[in-house]
Amino acid sequence: MLIIERGNIMNYNMDESTKQWTRCTWEKLQNKLLAESKRIGDKIPYIAENGRYLEDKAETDITWWTNGFWPGMLWQMYHATKEENYKTIAQAVEGKLDAALDQYRGLHHDVGFMWLHSAVADYRLTKNERSLARGLHAADLLAGRYNPRGKYIRSWNKDRAGWVIIDSMMNIPLLYWASKVSGDPRCQYMAMDHADTLLKYTVRGDGSCNHIIVLDPENGELLKTPGGQGYGSGSSWSRGQAWAIYGFALSYRYTKKKEYLEAAKRVAHYFLAEVSRTGYVSVVDFRAPKDPVYWDTTASACAACGLLEITEYVPEYEKSLYFEGAMNILKALDKSYCNWEPDYDSILQMGTASYEGEKDRHVPIIYGDYFYLEAVLRLLEKSFIIW
Repeated sequence: MLIIERGNIMNYNMDESTKQWTRCTWEKLQNKLLAESKRIGDKIPYIAENGRYLEDKAETDITWWTNGFWPGMLWQMYHATKEENYKTIAQAVEGKLDAALDQYRGLHHDVGFMWLHSAVADYRLTKNERSLARGLHAADLLAGRYNPRGKYIRSWNKDRAGWVIIDSMMNIPLLYWASKVSGDPRCQYMAMDHADTLLKYTVRGDGSCNHIIVLDPENGELLKTPGGQGYGSGSSWSRGQAWAIYGFALSYRYTKKKEYLEAAKRVAHYFLAEVSRTGYVSVVDFRAPKDPVYWDTTASACAACGLLEITEYVPEYEKSLYFEGAMNILKALDKSYCNWEPDYDSILQMGTASYEGEKDRHVPIIYGDYFYLEAVLRLLEKSFIIW
């Protein structure tokens, strides 16, 4: 069993203007997040409304899939600055998430998003034994969704026993971590089986991806590919593309299985080709009609992190493609879609959760801020492994 966990050593060879942009952006992030942390505290934000996070997911939906991103931002800031207030707030949110473990039935495959960024991050940085227990508990819940006949981890609940979504690639690092800390290879094998199944059925030859695949839970046969949060079946939901870039690159990190890196690169090439036509900011679906135009900045931010992940594993002559792609995205987002006012909640504007949704279209969503922060910290070599 091969599991590798290490720090981010980038050696990007940035030119002076890029270094200056990165330093300036880091200063803005520090000012913004210091103000936000004092204002938000241990509430769990999701979507800002008129510059304020009014809803507290700890009160309205403790099992909501995005509830780990705020503590993830706090842990990244604590690691980068060593300011204790970030650690204190992150641990308070982590404690609140115990109610989600108790509720149980509202949890889906997204337990990786929830506990990698809270309990597992805490354990990695502080060796808190209570956090270790929480992380392993979450990993057991994810492993419990594994279908041994179809060799996949089911995504949603209710009557969707064969449904799997590309987002799940970002959650299986919880299983890789659990295998490492426990010394038991079972979770790693489940994660690899799942990644193999998604590689087979979600990533198309041109690098575009299905969002959802529906498998026969008796034998794993592919039954259909619904449209999901994109425009429709056969389309190309941009955040799904970003999940695939980063998710397969992360699976390569832990396994060194070359097929995963090749998949991440293939999807990355497709993504970069598409966003190069729209100023390096992604529309919600790359195969949707030209009108109306719906944007999703969160897909761009996530993809930038995945592109930077890929640069760690490719030869020197390949690095510039992925690094420059990530920088083009980050600078485009900064120029037109970031709000740096300290009195205004949220940074990245114009995020969209799904093509058909209206309430969560062109709004600031917490995970967009998380990925933007992570990407900048990677450039500064101040990030840590949170996945």
